[in-house]
Parts: sequence; C-alpha cells; structure tokens
Amino acid sequence: MNRLGSEPVRHEPHGPVIQLELPLLLPEAVGDQDVCIARLLRLMQRRRGVRHAHVERTTGSAALCLHYDPEVLPLDQVEALARAAGTAITARFGHVVLPFQSVGSEDSGRRFEMELRTMPGVRAASVNFAAQLARVEFDRRRVDEQRIARSLSERAAARRPTIPPRSWYARNRALAWSLTSGVFLLLGAVATRLEEVPALAVTALFAVAYVFGARDNVGHFIADLRRGRFHFNIDLLMVVAAVGAALLGEWFEGALLLFLFSLGHALEHYALGRARHAIAALAELAPQTARVVRDGTEAIVPIVEVQRGDRVVVWPAERIPVDGIVREGHSGVNQAPITGESVPVDKAADDTVFAGSVNGEGALVVEVTAAVGDRTLDRVIKLVSEAQTQKAPTQQFTDRFARIFVPAVLVADALLIVVPPLLGVWTWSESFYRAMALLVAASPCALALGTPAAVLSGIAQAARNGVLIKGGAHLESLGAVHTLALDKTGTITLGEPCVTDLRPATGVSEELLLQTAASIERRSQHPLARAVVREAEARALAVPAADDATAVTGRGMRGVVEGVRVEVGRLLLFDDAQVAVPDTIRDAVSTLERAGRSTLVVRRAEAASTGVAPEIEWLGVIGVADQPRPGARGTLALLRRMGIQRIVMLTGDNAGAGNAVAAQIGVTEVHAGLLAADKVSVIQELAKRGPVAMVGDGVNDAPALAHAAVGVAMGGAGSAAALETADVALMGDDLSRLPFAIGISRAARRVIRQNVAISLAVIASLVVATLVGALGIGPAVALHEGSTLVVVANALRLLSYRSPGRAR
Repeated sequence: MNRLGSEPVRHEPHGPVIQLELPLLLPEAVGDQDVCIARLLRLMQRRRGVRHAHVERTTGSAALCLHYDPEVLPLDQVEALARAAGTAITARFGHVVLPFQSVGSEDSGRRFEMELRTMPGVRAASVNFAAQLARVEFDRRRVDEQRIARSLSERAAARRPTIPPRSWYARNRALAWSLTSGVFLLLGAVATRLEEVPALAVTALFAVAYVFGARDNVGHFIADLRRGRFHFNIDLLMVVAAVGAALLGEWFEGALLLFLFSLGHALEHYALGRARHAIAALAELAPQTARVVRDGTEAIVPIVEVQRGDRVVVWPAERIPVDGIVREGHSGVNQAPITGESVPVDKAADDTVFAGSVNGEGALVVEVTAAVGDRTLDRVIKLVSEAQTQKAPTQQFTDRFARIFVPAVLVADALLIVVPPLLGVWTWSESFYRAMALLVAASPCALALGTPAAVLSGIAQAARNGVLIKGGAHLESLGAVHTLALDKTGTITLGEPCVTDLRPATGVSEELLLQTAASIERRSQHPLARAVVREAEARALAVPAADDATAVTGRGMRGVVEGVRVEVGRLLLFDDAQVAVPDTIRDAVSTLERAGRSTLVVRRAEAASTGVAPEIEWLGVIGVADQPRPGARGTLALLRRMGIQRIVMLTGDNAGAGNAVAAQIGVTEVHAGLLAADKVSVIQELAKRGPVAMVGDGVNDAPALAHAAVGVAMGGAGSAAALETADVALMGDDLSRLPFAIGISRAARRVIRQNVAISLAVIASLVVATLVGALGIGPAVALHEGSTLVVVANALRLLSYRSPGRAR
C-alpha cells in the first residue's frame, strides 16, 4: 500500500499539503504506473475540498502532493479519501479533538483558534465555541498531542476527568454573577429616586454592579495578559463601552449594559448546554459494568476490563454493554439508540448486538467482539465529536465577514468620536456616547453563534435518531440535494441474492453445474458468489476445494478444481479473453437477463497439468436475483414528496436485472453494467445539473461516494468502513432513515439562513438607530443580547425535529 512521504510539509498558496508516496516506478511497468497515477489524480482533484493535486517525480519514485482546505476536508476525511484511492497516510500526521470549558464567548473562541493555529507543527485548527471542542491537525515531528493538550489545559482541564460540580453556584457561577449585578443595578436605580440617598452611595451601588457584570470578561482579559497576550475583542469592547458610559456620568446605562451582556452569555451557555448534553448523553447509553462469565461463574466487572472473546450475560430489560454475537438465548432488542429502528429486532444465536441497545424479555449470552473504544457506540461518539468541529460553509462565510466587519467598526467608531465634534455636529460627550452605543450595536455575537448552534443541534438530533452526519458542511450540502443516486445491491435490495435458475448444458446435471461453480465461488465475498455457495449448501452437495482461485475485478473468478481450470463469471470474462462462447450459452444468458436475472457462466477450460481440454467444456449458466428491501418503494415515494426531483439507480448488474428491481420500487432511471469507475462517471454527469447525494454501502462504492456532493453509507452500525468512508452514515441497515437525514439537513439549512438573516437585520437596524440617536446603550444591548438568544433558541428547535413521515 502507498504511504505518506517523508518530505517536509510545505504551506503553499493552495493550502496545507500532504505528500503521498507512490510505489517504485519499475521500468517494465511504467505504462501501468502512469495509468495508476492518472487515476489517483482524477480521484483527488474532483473531491470537494481538494484545491490542487499534482505528482512530483524523483529518481525511481513518485509522490502525490495533495493541497486541501482543512475547513472543508479535515485530515480524517483526507485519510479516508486516500484509502479509497489505494494510498494511506502514515502516523506522522495526526489530529485530535479535545474539550475545553473556560472560553467565555464566541469571540474568545475565535481568538483561541488563532492561538492554536500559530503553534509550531499545527497544520490546521478549528474551535467550536458552541460545542466546547477544539480540533487540531498536527505534524508529530514538530509537536505532539500532549503539548496541544497542555495548551488547552491552560484554559480548562482538557482531557482530565473532572468531578461534576454539586452546588448550584458551582454549576451556574456566571449566571450567579450576572444576577448579582442585576440586583445591585436595581438597587442603584431605586436609590437614584430617593433624595435621602447620597450620590456617592448610588455610584457605589452601580460600581458593584459593574464589578459583577464585568467579572467574567475582565477575568479572561487578565488571564490573557498573564500569558503575555493581548487581544482587543468584543468582550473587552463591552467593558470599554461601559467604562465610557461611566466617564460620561451614565452609570446606570453602563451597569445595564454589563448586566444584560453577562446575562445573555449565561443564558447562551445554558441553552447551548442542552445541545451539548444531547450528544454527551450518547456516552451514557452503555453501562459502566458488565456481567462476565469467567471460570464458570458470573462476575460484575468494570466495562474497561471486558476483553474481546469474553462472554457477557445480559438479563431482561438491561442495556447491552458490549458489541458482540449472541451465543445463547433469544430476545427482542431495542436498537433505536444506535440504528434508529423504531421496532425491537429479534435476536437469536449468531445475531449481532450493539452496546447501548436495550434487551427485551429474554436473557442473552453475548460473546464480545469489540472492547471499549472499538464498539460502534464509541466510534459514533468519536466521529460526532469530530463532526462538531468542522465548520459549515455558512459559518466560514460569517467568520470571514467578522474578520473584516469588526476592524471596520473599530475604525468607524474612532472616527465617530473625533470627526463630528471637530465639524461642530455633536458635542464631544454626545459623540463619545454614540460611539460607545455603536460598539454594542455592531457586535456580531448573534451572527457568530447562529450557525454553529444550528449545526450542533442538527448533528446531535441526527445522532440520537440513527443518522451520523460528519460535519456542518455535509449537513448543509445534504439539505441542498435534489438528486439521489442509489446503488442497487445491498442498498435498494437486501444484498443477499439467491439462485433462481440453473441452465445446465446438454449432458450436464444441475448438481455438477452448481457444485463446480460453488468450488470457485466460495473463495469470493461477492453477493452473487455467496448465493451460489448457499444454494450448494442447501442441496447438501459435496463441494471440492479449489486451488489458485483468483478474482478478475468486475468479471468473475478463475481457479483449479480437481486438476481442471475452471472459470465462473459474466460473459465479459470470456469476451475479454477472446474465448468463443457457444450460441446456446449466449441464448441462455440473454433469456435470463431479460427476466431480470444476473448470470454466471461456468466453463471448464483445460487440465492444469496436461493442458488437455475436458470432454464437456461449457457446463451451463446460473441465474441469480436479488430482492428489494421491504419498504424501499414507500421510502422513495416519501423522498419524492419531500422534493427529491430525480432518483437514479446504479448497478453493476445487467440492464434486465436492474430494470426488474427498478420496476418493483418505482425507479424509472437505471444505469446498468457499471464498474466502479463507471459509477464515478455517472455521478459526475449527474452533478452537472446540481448537487448529488450517492447512497451505497460505504465499501465497494467508496470512489462514487467520494465524488458525490454527499456520500451516504448504509449499515454504519455494523461497518467501521462505512463510518469512515461516508459523509453521512445511516446506522440501520435500511433506507428508512434517509428521509429523516435529508429532512433534518433541510431544516438545519433553513434555520442557518434564518439566523444569518436575523443577525444581519438586527445589526443593520441597531447601527442606524444608534447613529441617529434613536437608541442609547441600554436599549441597544437589550436588543443585541435578545437577538443572540433568539438565534440560539431557533437553533435549538432542531433538537425536537421529527421524521417528515412514515414510508408506506
């Protein structure tokens, strides 16, 4: 397998660079190597997020240099893309997602992100204030994970277990400070109406309100100074505006500003905590202990001590603590927390169960197949955490907007303080007051929070319903899709075809035809091969072992059975080798394919040792058919009602088999006879008319999934490859969750656009109102914080999103 190069990483105008070494260019295979390199370049260059891909050649070798945008294509997805292309990234480059707790605002989060990006060896960093997570991609030659964790621990005890705070004050300290500020603000406002209260006492009350209202912001500012850093951010601007109001004698307005600003932040933290808890609750699904059978006795042990191969007893109504295979017992298991299936699934011997599922009425003995850290639930939690740190396109836009807008506001504010008094338009005090009000009005807090809050809520609700969406970019992209391409085998159909027809040649028995084919096919994992083997086993046939069995990609299998060379596969297997196929065989193939069958032709070539042809060369044709999944037709009908305008089926089978299945599920557009590269070409052609979502199994369809605007893999609960490869994974092995995935993506897309519109409209309105003197500092901060809470509350609506309807 290809490996990442050892050359230094360069940061060029195209973006961060990863260098993938290709195999040595052997003189006798230069042509084949060039074809391989060209395929890799095509695969890489067409992937969204890849800015540029090119080959650098040196003596005896070549390296593929990949320039990518880490905001669109994080390193873990680059790794998945590399694997799909037949390459790999070594341990030199890594990424880590770490929690933090003490970044007090979205502005502090942006500042913290910039600090991480400037660390030596850090290639990219993304901080999600809403999720309280930081993602860092780094070069292990220059920095290690421990150093990055130490940097985060300066702000909070990152990656260290913490004892949950028990007291109300410990859990709600920021809210307590804000409410205290409000109490002294109220006392000061009352005191101003009482003539017997000295002015100094009134000022003291407002000063105490200042202290508690600004305590959080000033605390972060002092901490930055202690680290030798100074950042003039939005939080500090609010304190400056309040101090400016005090200098003008407007103590009440300054105290009101700090109270409302601190209260708004406290409520934002509380509201966003709901979304964060929705994801954190996933980790609580699996029990912390397991009942393990060791030396013939049951013992309750910590889950971290349970090892692969152990046998775990699960009593009725208990949560299953491990991924494993049922060895004893029978029960209905509620897999909704993992797969989103609404109905319990019957489990018996040899069936798979997942940690976090709820056992039904019967006891089960489960053999552990995955220890803690490797369970499906663990992988989902890890990938969801990483997904939260990937910024949506709208968030990238708002970040770029803020980087330009905030400095422009500061310049405008400075001019507002100086120019009007010099021109005699306003007095110095009036000009200064309006400048302070402008700082409040133009603060883009709602704009910064609206998108990440929606992404966090959307991803959390999707994960709770058996859909894993791996980042804000994919959440938005899936919501914009109006064309679906679905692979047939294993996606639309059950993926377990059965033998329907045996057409032996003259003088050949059905048993010999099936027996010979099964000898070769049991070395293959292809669904058609498994169908042949199952049929032979069902007939209790003695299947001889095959030697030298090799697969011919997209064509079939070759091997040696009892000393005779045997070939089993599509007609293309023989046409490519220019082998003359009898008309009787071709007629049988045509008849079966018109009936919607996939066909396997079985041929005995010659004796492996003597090269003598057998008496009967062509044994016959086997017809195999797959069945659509129950409910597939209803699911696709629901998708059409939701606005999916074009549904296309892709299959490597013949047109007859494809059309037969399409007719059963109501699909009218079928592309048949496709190899993996052909599926990519179809996706690219469909994409010319708009974004396309490709739905497949996440393994055989990896190239097509990578080229679609959104790749959706089914059966993520049972496949680590599906979780890694796809942009979106349906944890259940059926299509029923697809309408939910598209529906919540569209809802999130609407919420994001609503939040951006609300934020910009409020900023524009407040800026105009403060400039003309219609609003002072107090009303401006009230509306400012109010708009921030509105966009957060709007985003949290996604936590109650339900499926658009049931497929019937």
